[in-house]
Amino acid sequence: MDQNRRTVCIREIQKSLDQSVKRLLELKIEALGVQDYFEVQQSCIKSHHGDGLIIFQGMQNHTADSIKSLEGYDCAWIEEAQTISHRSLTLLRPTIRKQGSEIWATWNPKNETDPIDVLMRSEHTPKDSIIRHVKWEDNPWFTQVMRDEMDSDKKLNPDEFGHVWGGEYLTRSRARVFSNWRVEEFETPRDAILKQGADWGYSSDPTCLVRGYIEGRKLYLDYEAYERGCEIEDLPGLFMEVPDSELYPMVADSSRPEVISYMRRNGYKKIRKSVKGPGSIEAGISWLKSYEIIVHPRCANVIDELGKYKYKIDPETDKITNVLEDKHNHCIDAIRYMCEGARRIEKKKQELLPVMGSKNFW
Repeated sequence: MDQNRRTVCIREIQKSLDQSVKRLLELKIEALGVQDYFEVQQSCIKSHHGDGLIIFQGMQNHTADSIKSLEGYDCAWIEEAQTISHRSLTLLRPTIRKQGSEIWATWNPKNETDPIDVLMRSEHTPKDSIIRHVKWEDNPWFTQVMRDEMDSDKKLNPDEFGHVWGGEYLTRSRARVFSNWRVEEFETPRDAILKQGADWGYSSDPTCLVRGYIEGRKLYLDYEAYERGCEIEDLPGLFMEVPDSELYPMVADSSRPEVISYMRRNGYKKIRKSVKGPGSIEAGISWLKSYEIIVHPRCANVIDELGKYKYKIDPETDKITNVLEDKHNHCIDAIRYMCEGARRIEKKKQELLPVMGSKNFW
């Protein structure tokens, strides 16, 4: 409605106006009842008064010479920006350079390596950029019909749920390690056999403690303590955030024996070091994936890591590898340590069962 603003709406490939956002803008003009301000023409939208103009173009058709026709524009809006090429961004950025001009980009992220994500969501982000990660919760016009569709997707298509509804990278959702978990309110039984696992932080890395128990093939996680840059002398106070943490067995990262010794001297008599070895991480993760994991809502950092922990993506083939990423895994490591004993007992049973010759031996 700015009568002097000239905008170009861009897609990477636009063979016809049917592939542009022109029809969407026409519908919004009608819905808002502002037809008197605009003149909708076949190839563009103009202001009724002044020089306001919106045009629609495909970047793939532009050359270094033809792009100069856009030099006087105030705004370039890149729609479906996940498809924009590095070449197109290289042409567009120095072209939209009028004083006060802006480049907008809207997209549902697909890959971290896409040119728009490298430009806008990495260390290369231009100065004075404004980045907004918008999820379904941020939509003030989210209807019940959309909510029903989202709930259906969550059940039927969990691997792509985060991409479709949460703006996560598609490869990240497919590469996610854990899909066997959910967030749920629950009361810890008074007779539950509680176990704890601890992972030590290094400088900016977090120190965390996770508590839980097992019922059948379900692993319940009910409390956590989590802090970045926690000094050794402050660890007992941090762990006290988990109720009665000094009373229950705790398995801790064995890489810091001096920390384990300090905790023993300060009230944590039941702490012991984890058992590590070749393949121990992969074996622990595989064991956790064989259980249904229920997380209490108060364990916010556990929830965050279970959603973000993933396998590495081969940058050349874009295929998921079987190599675990070494990030978003501090709470995950604590959970692995916590379950070491249960995993060893289960493995021993499986080794002895064929020898005993009876499935009912136990």
